[in-house]
Amino acid sequence: MAIRKHRAGELVVEQTRDLARVREILTQAGMTTDGIEWPAACYLVAYFGDEAVGVIGVESKIDAALIRSLYVSEAMRRRGIGAALLAAARKAAHTRGARYLYLFSTDAGEFFERHGFTSVAVNEVVAAIPGVPQVEYYRARPEELAREVAYHLDISGDGVIER
Repeated sequence: MAIRKHRAGELVVEQTRDLARVREILTQAGMTTDGIEWPAACYLVAYFGDEAVGVIGVESKIDAALIRSLYVSEAMRRRGIGAALLAAARKAAHTRGARYLYLFSTDAGEFFERHGFTSVAVNEVVAAIPGVPQVEYYRARPEELAREVAYHLDISGDGVIER
């Protein structure tokens, strides 16, 4: 159940500190939950009505952030929920001072490329944001890191008003 009541049929994305819910969603999705308790992390949950249908995490460090754990339930895909979660995560990263977004993915590269991300060397991400939980997770598991594809997006112009 959501903390706040939502209207039936309405999509709402909101920040949460309910890490039990985040862990539950990620576990059901077969995704890692290592490091989700990191105090600097931000998690956003998408609700359709009162049902949690997606999640995304942001791990920020100085002027960069890592997008992690984007998941939308299978029954709710192809409705713009992933894009809404990504847009909210981008805004959350920017408000935390990030100028650059990074992420790892093995099977959603086309989705992220449609949203402006470009492929970069994995070691570029590791060097750009050392110490964030997902980077450290992969550094401790080089065989898994070798299977990942890394992506980058410059968000330094987000929020700039052009005249």
